[in-house]
Amino acid sequence: MSTDTQTLDLEAVETYLNDHLPGFSGPIEAKKFATGQSNPTFLLQTSGGNFVLRRKPPGTLLKSAHAVDREFRVQKALADSDVPVARMHLLCEEDSVIGSSFYIMDHVNGRNFTDPTMQGADNDLRSAVIDEMNRVLAALHMVDIDAVGLSDYGPPGNYLERQVGRWTKQYHAAQTEQVAEMDELITALTAALPEDDGQRTLVHGDYRIDNMIFAKDGPACLAVLDWELSTIGHPYADLASVIMQWQMPPGDEGRGLAGVDRKALGLPSDAAFIEAYCQRRNLSGIDHFGVFLAFSFFRMASIIQGVLKRALDGNASNPERAMQLGQFVPLFARHGLDALKN
Repeated sequence: MSTDTQTLDLEAVETYLNDHLPGFSGPIEAKKFATGQSNPTFLLQTSGGNFVLRRKPPGTLLKSAHAVDREFRVQKALADSDVPVARMHLLCEEDSVIGSSFYIMDHVNGRNFTDPTMQGADNDLRSAVIDEMNRVLAALHMVDIDAVGLSDYGPPGNYLERQVGRWTKQYHAAQTEQVAEMDELITALTAALPEDDGQRTLVHGDYRIDNMIFAKDGPACLAVLDWELSTIGHPYADLASVIMQWQMPPGDEGRGLAGVDRKALGLPSDAAFIEAYCQRRNLSGIDHFGVFLAFSFFRMASIIQGVLKRALDGNASNPERAMQLGQFVPLFARHGLDALKN
C-alpha cells in the first residue's frame, strides 16, 4: 500500500484490475501526469490499451476535498450527453488497495492546450477552439439533471452563499499566514452576495481550457476533465471562471490573457464570449456578473492556498509547482476586489 503521491503500487493495481476490470490484461507501465495539483493522475499503459488512474491523495485531507467518487459519478452520468467526457470503468473506494480511493477511465487520445493563447496554433484554430469551449459550457448548463440522475448531486439553496461559506472555511483551514487582501475580499464578497435567482444547473467548478482534451486534427472537444469541484449550482459561476482565467498574466504561471492582443490572435473579448454563451442559452444578459467573477477569484485563491498547505505538509501532487502557485493568493484576492468594483 503506497502513501506516495508520485508513485503507484503497480502490483496492487494490476491485481485489482485483473479481478475487477473485464478484458484487462497486464502488465502495466505507469507514468504520472505533471499537471494537476489536487488528485494525482497516472497514465496506465497496457498491451490491450491505455487507461488513466486518478486517485485521492493519501494522508489527512480537508473535509469534502479530493472527492474522486463524485468525479466518477458525474462523468459516468454524462456519458450520453452533449458534454464530452472520458469513458468511466470502475471506482475503488477501498483504501487498502493503494492507500486511497481511485477510479479508472479511458485515456482520451487528443491534445491539451495549457493556456488560451494556444502557442503554435493558427488564428482559425484558436477561434474555433474557444467557440467549442463556449458550446460545451452552454451544453453543460443545459443538461437535464433529473434525466441523468444528478438531481441530488448538490444541496438546495443559494449556491453563491453556500460556496462562499465553504471556501472561507477551507481557506482558514489551510491558512499559513495572514493575507490582508483575502480578509478584505471575504468581507466584501459576503456583503455583496445577491438574492438567489433560482437558477440551478450542473456546474463544473473549474472550467478552463487546460481541463479539456481536443481532437488532434481540429477544434472538437473530446473530453472535459477534472470534475472534482462539480456540483449543482449557479451556471454563471462557470462562465465567470473562464473570464477569471483570462484576466491572469499569460505564460506558464498565470495561463491567462492579460495584456494580450486578442484580436491579433483570433481570440474573442470577454464580452464577445459572454454574448455567445447567452445566445446559446437564449439569455438576454447576465446579472451581477462582477460578484460571480469576484467569487471565482476568491475560490481559486482558497484552492491554491490549500495546494500550498499540502506542499508544506509534504503531500502535494506536484510540490515544486505547488510552491509556485502559493505565491498567487494575494494576486487572486486583489483581482476579486477589483471585480466587485465593476
